[in-house]
Amino acid sequence: MEELTSKMEHLQWRRDKIQELSSQGQSQREIARVLQVGLTTVNRDISYLRQQAKTKIKKYIDERLPEEYEKCMVGLTSILREAWNTATNTQDKREKIQALSLAKECYSMKLELLTNATVVDDAIRFVAQKSCNLEDNNAMIQYDEIERHGRHGSTTTTNEVF
Repeated sequence: MEELTSKMEHLQWRRDKIQELSSQGQSQREIARVLQVGLTTVNRDISYLRQQAKTKIKKYIDERLPEEYEKCMVGLTSILREAWNTATNTQDKREKIQALSLAKECYSMKLELLTNATVVDDAIRFVAQKSCNLEDNNAMIQYDEIERHGRHGSTTTTNEVF
């Protein structure tokens, strides 16, 4: 068990190092040389890191972005309400102008958020569509593997990456 943990820690260290070196503009060959691993290992780890990044972006778009968007809209509405209350209830002209200026800024920000909502919605739809396409592709690959196995009587093996 400890050996597996140690291997996983080493793997995570290597991937972190590959990410770091890649972000510094080093080529895969240079990274392989620096880390003293094979080019295929670097290539496989970069593919893994790329897939992880896609998963994180999808999760962010699906879960976090709509929540943050809603918080911004609620917060701006609250600020707008307070700005109007201040503008209405104050006798000080300077304070009134500042409150109205804040209200104007809130309207602009809300309009910008509402305009960008289309972009957010398109992004969410795009991610959902890509997920469906990926699931369809995986199902087709599995079907092809079953067909190939059935026709040729051979077994298909896959290499798992740690």
